[in-house]
Amino acid sequence: MGKAGQVIKKAAKRYFVDAMGAMAQGLFCSLLIGTIIKTVGQLTGAQFIVDVGQFAFDMAGPAMAVAIGYALKADPLVLFSLTGVGWAANTKGGAGGPLAVLIIAIVAAELGRLVSKKTKIDILVTPLVTVFSGAALSVLIAPPIGKAASALGNLIMWATDLQPFLMGMIVSALVGIALTLPISSAAICAALGLTGLAGGAAVAGCCAQMVGFAVMSFRENKWGGLISQGIGTSMLQMGNIVKNPRIWIPPILASAVTGPISTCVFKMQMNGTPVSAGMGTCGFVGQIGVITGWFTPSEAAVKAGAASVTPGWFDWLGLAMVCIVLPAILTWAIGLLLRRIGWIKKDDLKLPGM
Repeated sequence: MGKAGQVIKKAAKRYFVDAMGAMAQGLFCSLLIGTIIKTVGQLTGAQFIVDVGQFAFDMAGPAMAVAIGYALKADPLVLFSLTGVGWAANTKGGAGGPLAVLIIAIVAAELGRLVSKKTKIDILVTPLVTVFSGAALSVLIAPPIGKAASALGNLIMWATDLQPFLMGMIVSALVGIALTLPISSAAICAALGLTGLAGGAAVAGCCAQMVGFAVMSFRENKWGGLISQGIGTSMLQMGNIVKNPRIWIPPILASAVTGPISTCVFKMQMNGTPVSAGMGTCGFVGQIGVITGWFTPSEAAVKAGAASVTPGWFDWLGLAMVCIVLPAILTWAIGLLLRRIGWIKKDDLKLPGM
């Protein structure tokens, strides 16, 4: 690989792996956890708990921007200045706020890093450059970024409604793959504002990866691996996937099956916050998103035409089958076949420390 290739590879890791992964953590620690807390408060009728959740929910923009700055190893003055940048980008970006935050926070952080500790009045220069550049970009480009992301998300949701079988398969497989790759499926779903049937397919794909790897690798990793992958992340298997890509076949095929089952059979919709669509069984956030979407659809879902519903037994059955039962059975069965033909060998799925 030449010098240019190395630069591109390094930049791709820095911005699309490190920054996007950190942004997802910022989303989880603000909007996502806030939604969960709010839901508990609403279900119990405790207004104080609802308020606590709302406080966290409202800080999504600053949390994402600071997380991005942290991943980029920004100096303290740059890092702290990103709070206002995140707020501006997320607010101006509308439905595509997370994508706007990702782009604008990266630019503002890098500009801030260029001047950080370069002058004797660093306390003024660094925050000025970081905040002004970020705020100016938020005014200029966040609205069109938000509209573009929203349009793409709406296109995916429209296509899924129109062709639920094919798009259910595609969305489920691709978002599931993104979940296991060192990029953020949660950030992708949040940026695109995926809700409805498309959001449900995304949940299905993520669950196929997490539950699938957890069950398929049980003989190697036992209960620790079941928990760490099943309610943690399937990304733990990336090292093993690099060594033997064939171990990825069972969960991908499972997602290609559960996606259409979600959209065509159970018609499962994820009308909670869009970020939940890319979380799968991580902390059971995907399932919480589906459940909250039944009773209290998110703002993004309402804009897409969602309304509150009273779930019946078939809805609950669909949630269990799509998110837990089918991913476990399908991945285990396909994995067993691949073991028997020698494509998956002993310890190919072994996690470090297990």
